[in-house]
Amino acid sequence: MIIIFGAGGFIGTYLTSQLAADGHQVLACDVGEIGEAFYARERIPFRRINVTMKSDFAQLPTERIEAVVNLACVQPANVSEQAYDPADYIRVNVLGTLNILDFCRAHNVPKIIYTCSHRNTQGMWERKDGTAIRESDGRSIKFTGDYAMFSISESAAADCVEHFAQTYGLEGVVLRLPPVYGYGPHTEIFKDGKPLKTGFQIFIESAERGLPIELWGDSSRGRDIVYVKDVVAAMQLALATPGIGGEYNISSGRRLSLQEQAETIVRVFSRAGHTSEIRTNLEKANFIESYFYDIEKARRAFGWFPKYSFEDMLIDYRREMESGRFAYLVEKRRKQMQGAV
Repeated sequence: MIIIFGAGGFIGTYLTSQLAADGHQVLACDVGEIGEAFYARERIPFRRINVTMKSDFAQLPTERIEAVVNLACVQPANVSEQAYDPADYIRVNVLGTLNILDFCRAHNVPKIIYTCSHRNTQGMWERKDGTAIRESDGRSIKFTGDYAMFSISESAAADCVEHFAQTYGLEGVVLRLPPVYGYGPHTEIFKDGKPLKTGFQIFIESAERGLPIELWGDSSRGRDIVYVKDVVAAMQLALATPGIGGEYNISSGRRLSLQEQAETIVRVFSRAGHTSEIRTNLEKANFIESYFYDIEKARRAFGWFPKYSFEDMLIDYRREMESGRFAYLVEKRRKQMQGAV
């Protein structure tokens, strides 16, 4: 059995559904009732687990557990200005991870997969030599802004995974992720605690309606992103590969420029005869921070590389959107934005 904590989230939903479809015995765990309702419909076993409460772990099986995946976390995109409490990051991201690690140690679980945001390398972005960020480059946390406590807490959690790996022989794999795209939570986010429709969503809606798309500032600037299904594939390979551990960058391995993003969205989402015009406004800044990651370590260790180009991703994104199978993620995001989750 594979236990997935945070299975009611974006990546957790895609991962749990894919593992179940591939015939794995999985147990979905999450704190929210929205995820519980989804997994009941999918007929996938589910437990309401708050990772900060050790007593909740008594609901879990204790034998024949192949691995756990920890995706349970607090992140700024889901936290409003009114709900912000830095202690939440420590309680969920650090103490929650420690509780999961203690469960693994107590019940001889051989492997844990933990995901960590790339935000803990923020001081290395905008490299003047244009080189990719490697795992061996370490961290460079920005200690101000709405991602500070997130980066601090996730880095501490990753260190806890490594501590348990070295002390108790647990295979601890940390996958470091840049922005992960996919159908579900990309309509709106909280930015500095305030609700904001994402530029990605604005571009798609404009292309669907044949409206102009305005690019601000230098549209050649770009960043590294990765598709959720490539992340899921990395997790599947990491779960299946024995004897690995440590941190791995999981990304596209290249910069996607703002211009490329807009042109591809127009190509995929515009209706025939109603192609959106792309305009450039140099008087407004786009605030895009430039970075990309070296992904060779993951390829060598467990044979992973991204299979989806940005255009492939958008085509599949549209297919998932039209299928409606993960529509509950959009509903969950709507409730988060309204403060109901």
